[in-house]
Amino acid sequence: MSNHNQLSTETPRDLSEQIKATTKDIHVRAENTQLMQRYQKGQITLPQYKILLCSLYEIYKTLEEQLDKNSSHPAVAPIYFPQELSRMESLQSDLEHFFGSDWRKRVIVSAATHRYAERLRQVGRESPELLVAHAYTRYLGDLSGGQVLGKITQKSLGLSSKEGLSFFSFPGVSSPNRFKQLYRSRLDSIELTEEQRVVLLQEAVDAFEFNIQVRKGFIKMLSITGEAVQKSEDSLFKTSPMIQFTVGLCVALTTVAMAMYAL
Repeated sequence: MSNHNQLSTETPRDLSEQIKATTKDIHVRAENTQLMQRYQKGQITLPQYKILLCSLYEIYKTLEEQLDKNSSHPAVAPIYFPQELSRMESLQSDLEHFFGSDWRKRVIVSAATHRYAERLRQVGRESPELLVAHAYTRYLGDLSGGQVLGKITQKSLGLSSKEGLSFFSFPGVSSPNRFKQLYRSRLDSIELTEEQRVVLLQEAVDAFEFNIQVRKGFIKMLSITGEAVQKSEDSLFKTSPMIQFTVGLCVALTTVAMAMYAL
């Protein structure tokens, strides 16, 4: 009896606990990326935040399209909470706030983000049960840190209102802690073969890795933007301040657009 209890402690059988244990190390890596360190220090800038919103939009657009398509799949249905968790409407609102009504034409994302989106489409087509790993990683992560990161963002950007920060709010979730308990219990109710479970656990690790690569691509885009602005400053800063800023920004955005597929 004691041996059985010891085994249960060492090797959790609940899927939520298995995901947590399996992704523990890479979770720490994800939290220590350069982007997250900047965030925790309150060093996020508006250009950085706008690029981050673009990446989040591409990821969630693809994830939620695939969840919608597979909502009746026996592995997806238990954790399908579009009213409570959907991020599309909030991200669209934030992007429109910062980019204007033609924001769809101005969304720029890195190659790493495109690769993540393509993986989501692939598992949606071929192995919908693996969407569970991505949904768990993204939604519970954002639900856990949303309020804190929202406050950090507002303070860092000096925003006087919550406009442009809708992504961090989950109006359909009255108690994040209670909802996370519900979500984990639904996750644990999913019936999988042992082989499917092993593959899903690896997909959860891969989901974190995709997010790490997205954050690295994000930093590369920022460094390209910074270099472009600096070059424009060096060669064109003999004109008025407004022209200096406008030319620098145009050069930066053009450089990012040309370089994004090389990241």
